[in-house]
Formats: sequence, structure tokens, C-alpha cells
Amino acid sequence: MGRVSQAQAQENRRRVVEMASHLFREQGTSVSVADLMKAAGLTHGGFYKQFDSKEALIDEAVSHAFGELAERRATTLEDSDGERSAAQRALIDSYLSPRHRDSPATGCPAAGLATDMARDPGDRGAHRTYADGVCEFADWLATGDGDRDGIVRLCTMLGAVVLARATKDSPLSDEILEAARAALTPAP
Repeated sequence: MGRVSQAQAQENRRRVVEMASHLFREQGTSVSVADLMKAAGLTHGGFYKQFDSKEALIDEAVSHAFGELAERRATTLEDSDGERSAAQRALIDSYLSPRHRDSPATGCPAAGLATDMARDPGDRGAHRTYADGVCEFADWLATGDGDRDGIVRLCTMLGAVVLARATKDSPLSDEILEAARAALTPAP
């Protein structure tokens, strides 16, 4: 098989990072390189042509996932005509929905990667990226300049999604989402 063009190599790398971002949120960072490459439609051998290590891929995948989250926040703000509180409410409603609960692969990286970041202290780059992403998300959720209530709001959201996923096949799952949504977005 011949060499791939530089453009194709970049596209392959992008595809692997995106697939890793989704699989890591859905299944955890213990997904094997072989399974990851197969899911991306590439050979296992091609991995090390693109990445120095699995840890390097984890770093990029975490960064990619938080980049997607930042894009969603920006889109939500645009859709709300720049009205921050309306954008926050829309994002909270979406975040605390059955659709988000049932879609960890494309869901919030803070929720999808929390246990992996807590269990694996060896990957410093991913931990910094994760912590930075959590801080940015909490800052965005804050109700005013300098307010730290964004952390409380994010903790409530993240905890609710994690618990709702863990109880997905019971009525408690929907109740958790509804209770957190009501606490964070009281009726006007």
C-alpha cells in the first residue's frame, strides 16, 4: 500500500481524534488502540504514525471534546440573541435532558470523562485540559461577573447527569434530571 498524502494523513488524524473523543466519553479512556483505530476505519499500525502514545491521543481527544462544548455554548448564545441568561437556561435544559443522558459519546466531556480523570493521575496534559475546560464551563454558567455560583451550577448539572446515567432504566433517572433542572431554572 502506498503512502498517503499529507492532506489524507491530516484527515486521518482528525478522524482518530474525533472518534477517540466520542469513544472515551462513552466507554472511558481504557478503550484499546486497536478498537479505536478500527472504529475510525484505520489500521492499528497507523496509530503510531500519527501519535507518539495513547496518552498523547487522550490529551488531544480531551481538548477536542471541550472544544465541542465551547462551540455548543457559543451557538447557544447566538441562538439566544446574545442574552446570556437565556443561553444559560437553554443549555441547562439541554444538558439535563434524556437526550443528553442517553448520548454520552457526544455529550459533555466533564461528565463523560470525570471518572477517568479521577482514576488516572498519570496523564498530566489531559488533566490540565480537563480542569481548564471545567473552569471555563463553570465561568460561563456563573450568573454574574466574579460570581462563583457557576461551580455550584456545574456540579449540580454534572452530578445529575452522572446519576441519571447510572439509573437510566428506572423512573429515578428522569426524576433526577427534572429535579436538577427545576433547581437551576426556576420558573420566572
